[in-house]
Amino acid sequence: MGSSVEEATAVEHADPQSRQDPPIPLGHSTSAKFDGNEALRGRHSRGTSLRERTISHFKPQREIGPPPTMLQSFKAILLSSYLNLLLFCIPVSWALHFALPESTKNDVLIFVFSFLAIIPLAKLLSFATEELSLRVGQTLAGLMNATLGNAVELIVAIIALAKCQLRIVQASLVGSVLSNLLLVLGMCFFAGGMRYSEQGFGLSSTQLNSTLLTISVIAVLLPAAFHFSADAQLTDQVEQQDILAVSHGVAIILLFIYGCYLAFQLYSHKALYEDSGEHVVTTRKYTTPKFRLRKKKGLDPEAAPNSATIPNTANTDAQFLPDSMQTLSPRAEYPPTGPLTAQERLDGEEEQEQPQMSVLASIILLVVVTVFVALTAEFLLDSIQGVTNTGVISKEFVGIILLPIVGNAAEHVTAVTVSVKDKLNLSLGVAVGSSIQIALFVIPFIVTLAWIMGKPLTLLFDPYESIAMFLSVLTVNYVVQDGRSNWLEGMILMCLYLILAVTFWYYPAYDPSKLLDTCK
Repeated sequence: MGSSVEEATAVEHADPQSRQDPPIPLGHSTSAKFDGNEALRGRHSRGTSLRERTISHFKPQREIGPPPTMLQSFKAILLSSYLNLLLFCIPVSWALHFALPESTKNDVLIFVFSFLAIIPLAKLLSFATEELSLRVGQTLAGLMNATLGNAVELIVAIIALAKCQLRIVQASLVGSVLSNLLLVLGMCFFAGGMRYSEQGFGLSSTQLNSTLLTISVIAVLLPAAFHFSADAQLTDQVEQQDILAVSHGVAIILLFIYGCYLAFQLYSHKALYEDSGEHVVTTRKYTTPKFRLRKKKGLDPEAAPNSATIPNTANTDAQFLPDSMQTLSPRAEYPPTGPLTAQERLDGEEEQEQPQMSVLASIILLVVVTVFVALTAEFLLDSIQGVTNTGVISKEFVGIILLPIVGNAAEHVTAVTVSVKDKLNLSLGVAVGSSIQIALFVIPFIVTLAWIMGKPLTLLFDPYESIAMFLSVLTVNYVVQDGRSNWLEGMILMCLYLILAVTFWYYPAYDPSKLLDTCK
C-alpha cells in the first residue's frame, strides 16, 4: 500500500520530459487532460450522432425481403388494385380531347373521362410511394406519403396557374386541406373505431400540428382582414398592390416555418413522431365485439381468453397477440407466454416485409405516372369551363370538392388501411401532415411561383372559403386535443365535410381583391 503511494508520488513529481504525455499546466489537476479528451470524444460522438440520426431515417422498421424482378414488379403493378380497370379512361380522354371539336357537350365527356383517369393514376402513385416507404423509417415514410400524395394537387395547381385559372388554384388548395382534415381523418377515426374502443396517438406531435395549421389559417385570414379594414381608406389599385406585397412576404415566412417543421420532425424531435414512447396515449379494444368485422378464415381470435390489462412498455407490435388480448396499443410490449396461437404464428411470419416492386421499378412508375397525371390534368382543366357553362355545377364546387377528392383518393386508402391496424400516428402523418404540407408549403410555393411568373395570385382567398377552413381546423383541434379517437369523432368530421359540400354546391364564387380576373 505504502509503495503504491510512493510510486504515485514519484510519477507525479517526475521530469515532464521523461514522460510520454505532455506536461500538465500548473494549477490544473491530473484529470484535466482526461476531461479534455472526454470533451473531444463528446464532440466526435455528437457528430456521429447526427450521421446516425440521418441514417436511421433510411432504416426500415422491418427486415426487407429480396427484391422482385422487373417482370414480377410489372405484374404487381397491374394487379395492385381494381381501380386499374379505369386506366382505359386515359387513352379515351386523350382521344376525345384531340378528336372532338370544342363544345359544352364534348367538354362534359372529356371532363368525366379525365376525372376517372386520374383516380387509378393517383392510386398507382400511392402504390409506388408505399413500396419506397417500406425501405425507410416510419417518420420519413409518413413524410413521403404526404409529399407524393400531394403531387396530384401540386401538378393541377401549377397547370391551372399557367392557364390563369386562379379561382381553380385557390379553391383546389383550400379544398385539399378540407378533404384531408375532415374526410380522410374522419374516415381513419371511423374505420379504426370499428375495431378499437379508443385509439391513442402521439399527443405532443398532434398538438404541434394543430398549432401549425392554426398559423396557416391566420396567414389566410389576415389578408382578408386587411381588405375589409383598409377598403375605405385605399383606392382599389393601391389596395391590390398592397395585398400582393403582403401575400408575397407572408408566403416566404410560411416556407421558412415549413423548413423549421421538417428539421423538427426529422432531426431534433424525431421520437415525437414514432409509435412508441411516453407521449403516445394507450389504445383500448372493446371488451366484447361491438361491430362484426370480417375475420381471416380458420382463425377465431375470440376463442382465446380475454386479457384485462397488458403492461405498456415499448416497441413490440400487438399484432403478435390474439385479437382478444389487444386491449392496448400495438406500441405496447408484452412478451407472450405459453404456446403461440394460430393468429400469432400467422402474424409472426409477417415480420419480414416482402416488397412487390424493386426500387428501380418504383422510381420508373413514379416518373411515368407523374407525366400521365400532368397531361390528363391539363385536359381536365381545359374542359372545366364547358362543364360549368351548363349551369348544373359551379367552378367553386369543382375546385373545392371534386378535384381534391380525386387527388386524395390514394391517400384515403393508405390512411384508412393503416388506421385499422392501429397505426394511427402514420394515419395522422398522412392526413394532418398532408394538410400541413398544403397549407405551409404548397400554398406559399404556388403564390411565390405566381410572383415569379407575373401572375396576380394572392393569399386573399374567398372569405367563405377562409371561414370554412378556419372552422374545420378549429373542429379538428377540439377532436384531437385529448390524444384519443373513436368512431363517433370520425363520423362528426365526415358529416361536417358533407355540410360544407352542400353549401359549396350553391355558393357563388367571389373575388374580393378583383385581381384574379386580371391574369393574362
